[in-house]
This record gives sequence, structure tokens and C-alpha cells, in this order.
Amino acid sequence: MRYYLTFLTVITLLITASCRKDFGAVLSTGDLSFSKDTVFLDTVFTNIGSSTYNLKVYNKSNKNISVPSIKLNYGENSNYRLNVDGISGKIFEDIKILAKDSIYIFIETTIDYSQVTNPIYQDEIIFDTGENTQEVPLITLVKDAHFLFPSKNSNGLTETITTGLDANGEALKINGFYLDDNTTFTNQKPYVIYGYCAVPENKTLTIEAGANIYFHSNSGIIINKNATLLVEGTLNKQVTFKGDRLKSEFSNIPGQWGTIWLRAGSKNNIINNAIIKNATAGIIIDSISGYNSPTLTIKNTQIYNSTNYGILARETNIKGENLVINNSGQASLACTIGGTYNFNYATFTNFWNGNLRQYPSVLINNYYSYSNNNGEQITETRNLYAANFTNCIIDGNSNIELIIDKAEGSIFNYTFKNNLITFNDYNQSYKGISEYNFEDTNHFQNNIINANPDFKSAINNQLIIGQNSDAIKNANTQENTLVPYDILGIQRTVPADIGAYQHTIFN
Repeated sequence: MRYYLTFLTVITLLITASCRKDFGAVLSTGDLSFSKDTVFLDTVFTNIGSSTYNLKVYNKSNKNISVPSIKLNYGENSNYRLNVDGISGKIFEDIKILAKDSIYIFIETTIDYSQVTNPIYQDEIIFDTGENTQEVPLITLVKDAHFLFPSKNSNGLTETITTGLDANGEALKINGFYLDDNTTFTNQKPYVIYGYCAVPENKTLTIEAGANIYFHSNSGIIINKNATLLVEGTLNKQVTFKGDRLKSEFSNIPGQWGTIWLRAGSKNNIINNAIIKNATAGIIIDSISGYNSPTLTIKNTQIYNSTNYGILARETNIKGENLVINNSGQASLACTIGGTYNFNYATFTNFWNGNLRQYPSVLINNYYSYSNNNGEQITETRNLYAANFTNCIIDGNSNIELIIDKAEGSIFNYTFKNNLITFNDYNQSYKGISEYNFEDTNHFQNNIINANPDFKSAINNQLIIGQNSDAIKNANTQENTLVPYDILGIQRTVPADIGAYQHTIFN
């Protein structure tokens, strides 16, 4: 029994010793090393919490050390928050680091723009005191912004808007809100939108040149029946639409927000000099419009990194010039269920590398399908009055980047003039299908099939063409007077280059 008790005592001491958090240490002598000399926290919006950043602190000596203090220079008044070795706060004492070991410090901030005198907010993490003091600066740019979001009712439920009916006749609702009247988004400070910002019937949303619109997850803009969107960007003051995650690694991540949705019956929509990026779908347009009147006129605009479509058009009317779309999880441009489409000097490419995509850069069809109550598949056709592509580049990282999918039973008009088209039908899958007879001059004239566009860096959305491009001086000269300048404001030559850009010499 005596030996048994001795054994239990030894085991208890070992367990107690192994659970102790303290250990013998000497005071730090100011020889700490850091993973960063300065911690730059990406831009934050006023009163919106930042992402979490980290700083690694190294003890490269052969001795366990104790750092007497780690604190923010502004102490409890600092707008930064720290987590040191698992403990949250702004001032810490007696922080121990094992020999040849390190600890993490995690850093966050939330800043009220109205409470700071300089939009560049700075503080320091101070290690130790006196002669052993070491500092690591913290720097953040804080932006003031207009915040638009759904209100909550007396029961705490978020405001919703109805977008239609489901198969059972029940209302489809999404978090969102209606603007009260004709509204202008200015360029004085950014707009941050939570939920869907809807423009009511007979009202107009105007967005000034140079405005920046940021969207939270599952947010966007909806233009309702008889309402209008006017985006008035200029060459030097583009309007940007993107997600509200400002950390640099999110600058090209798809799917951060919803879409700009031009619903059925919206009218006279105009988008000039805009950049639309990182959406689920850049633009969805459902409006049924007259043959001669565009529902959307879009010029000098770039749409990148859409999880699904760059533009999804359904039985509508679009006029596009100097338009660039790239990196879409499905099609960059989908002209579906008929309609009227006229594109001149555009670059439609798809170098998506997120996963396998089933659609080409450009998809054209004149039908939609659904299952009836008996489970039968029904196909409805609509008139494709026009799908005219002139001086466009249609390219990507797939063999087939143009699909013309015709269903019998309605008008189906299309013409392609002076385009660069990627169509490598290695398996002869499309042989004998009349829509792909590139020798048929009723539909195809002066196109260059499977040529080299010579993009600067397509995967990085740099679609300007170089001096080795087959697009150089192969545009239709009759179109120069209609679109005399390219998307960068450079005057087109005679003859001009195919696509949204005049060529350049890469450095």
C-alpha cells in the first residue's frame, strides 16, 4: 500500500507540473523579432469591423523570456483591438515566450470616421518599456460612406421585397428595400448596400461619374417595371460596382454580391463607363421591349469575375459598344429566349479557372423549357429578331466559345461580321449544323476563325491586344464613324482593330 501511495503522489506531481502555464523565464532584453515591420490593415468603412490580421512575435534566444508589457500606444482609447496569446484586450503584462518559439498577436479595428481627424488612422503596439522598448506600427485607411439597408419592423423582422411567385403561387421574397423617389448616388463618398436596393415603378436611379458602389453578400440593385437606371461614368471617372470586402485578397474573388437586375418592363436603362466585378451575375436583364428601342444601352463597360453570367439577357433588347466581359462561371454573355441584340467593338472572353464550365463565352438561343403538371418537358420559343455581332472578339480557354442554339417555331435572325471567333470543332460535333456554317454569307462575313487575339493577360482581365494580334486592322471600316474611340479613349485607325481595344506594344 505504501508503494501504491508513493506511485500516486508521483503521478499527481507530474500531471500538476505538466498543466502549469508558468515557467522559469528571464526578462526580455528588447531582442524580439516580428513577422512584419508594420501591419497595414486594409481600408475599412466607418463603424464596420475589419478583417483579422496577425503579427507573429519571435523569441530567437536560447532562454525563455517574459515581456513585461505589450500594449497599444493609445491604450484603452485605441480603435484597435488585440488578442495576445489567446487573451483579448489592449494592455497586457508579463507575456512569456519560450526559447526559440513565438506567439501570435491578432489585430482588428472598428473606427468611427466622425471621431478621427485623419482618414489614415495609426497606432503602435509597444513591447516592453525604457531602453528595451520595441514598436510595430498599425495603419488603417478609414472611409466615410452612405449605408443603405433594409429596416426592421416592430417584431424585429427585416424588410423584404417581392420578386415574383413560386410554383405554388407563394410570394418570393428577398431582403431589400425601396428607394422613396428619384434618387441620385453622388461621387462624394461611397455607397455600401445591404440587401437589394430597389427602384420603384416610374422612378429613376442616377449614378454620377466617379461613384463607388459596394455590396454586402446577397445584395444588389433591382430596377422594376417602368423604372430606369442611369450610370453616368466617364473615361476618367468610372463608376464601380463591387463587393464590400476591402481586403486586397478579395479584389478578384467572384460571387461576393448578387446582381444588377433590370426586371421585366424596366426601360431606357443606360450604363456608361462602369466596372462591374465579383458578382454572382453582373447584369440580369428580363425586360421585354420593342424591336427598335434598347432596354439597355451599355458602353465602355467592363464586367469581370461573375460566378454565373457576365450578362444574362432574357427576351430583351441590348445595344452594346466597347464592352468587355471575362471570367464567368457559365457564359460571359447569354442572349436567351429571343430578343434583339446589337454589339459592336466588344470583347467577350471567358478564361474562368474556378471549375469546369458548361457554357461558352457567348450563348444565343430563342427558347426556354419547363415541366408541366404532368411532368412533361415543354419548350416555348420566342422571336430572335436580331443577334448582330460586328468587330467583336469571342474567345476563351475552351475549344468552342460560341453556341447558336436554335429551336424551330419562331424568328431566328443573326449575323456575324468581322469578328475573331474561337471555334475548334475537333470532334466534328457541329458538322452539318447550318447555324455553324461559317461560309454562309447570309450570316457570316469576314470573320476570322481560331485566330490569335494576343491578349496581355486574359486570366488577369487584361484584354488589351498586342502587336501580334490577328485582330489588327481587320474591323469593318463602315463602323468607325459609329464608334470612333476604343474603350480607353484611343481613336480608332482606319481600318480599326477588332474588339474593344486598339492594339498596343506590351512592355
